Amino acid sequence: MFIDLAEIYVASGKGGDGAVTFRREKYVPKGGPSGGDGGKGGDVIFVTDENLNTLLDFKYNKKFIAENGAKGESSLKTGRNGKDVIIKVPVGTVVKDKETGEILLDLDKKDMRVTLLKGGRGGHGNAYFATPTNQTPRWAENGKPGEEKHLILELKLIADVGLVGFPNAGKSTFISVISAAKPKIADYPFTTLEPNLGIVKYDEFKSFVVADIPGIIEGASEGKGLGLQFLRHIERTKLLLFLIDAVDYDNIVSNYEILRKELRNYSEKLSRKPFVIALTKIDALLDEDIEKLKMLEFGDYKDKVFFISSVANFGIKELIDYLWEKLQVINDI
Repeated sequence: MFIDLAEIYVASGKGGDGAVTFRREKYVPKGGPSGGDGGKGGDVIFVTDENLNTLLDFKYNKKFIAENGAKGESSLKTGRNGKDVIIKVPVGTVVKDKETGEILLDLDKKDMRVTLLKGGRGGHGNAYFATPTNQTPRWAENGKPGEEKHLILELKLIADVGLVGFPNAGKSTFISVISAAKPKIADYPFTTLEPNLGIVKYDEFKSFVVADIPGIIEGASEGKGLGLQFLRHIERTKLLLFLIDAVDYDNIVSNYEILRKELRNYSEKLSRKPFVIALTKIDALLDEDIEKLKMLEFGDYKDKVFFISSVANFGIKELIDYLWEKLQVINDI
């Protein structure tokens, strides 16, 4: 099951209290102070794990509480530090404060290890407070409290190319042809109910990652359909590929404009991403229909428009070559 949103509670550990103890030595007033400091409370640490690709674990485990530091002991012994709590998340996880909506962490790289909440400092024992004028302090310091937060974890898939299109535009078929991904494919809307990642092998030792995002509909940026739920995943991609059903000839340009509008309404930054247009299912068209398609204009888009058929494997290699070239340019910027 793919889960890309979760709420959790985290708390760092309280510092241990300092100890009030005295040595038992002859000729030393009251034996002399020997209370040790308390141990430090455990931290809350986030770690990215490449083996994870969903937030499913947080559906059942919602509380992460670090251990408190131990109290100080006699003979100037410091209490044991509390154990840290390690929270493993997929690469691409954004950590937000539930109350304020503030982004606290953006864990977009592998092997990241970031301390979100520090444990409380241990309190000083009475030996710390001894002075020439107060050689037998009978008090110690309490450990400092830890921190706590209610968090929202939001997973944004990291991919090179994001597929954008209406339901039944052929996205799932396309990604199944160009990669080893095996999404569910059927002739009805919203076949894809969760994002799919496919690794496209290019030449012998090169590859790039494509994300098949569930179909967007008009009004997706306002919460209609499945679009709003998954638009966040397109934000991480470097390049967008618009797949538009060529069989629906009369609505090709308007469908493109709706898609652009939904991306713009969701995020201005998203609407400025570089993109490529491909018209799909051309195996169902006559040659004269395809010639008409070449006359279509897509607003300010002046780049090459591709005509493909995933079923017939027509135009696929040419499109993949072009996507690879575009990615190299983007990576060099």
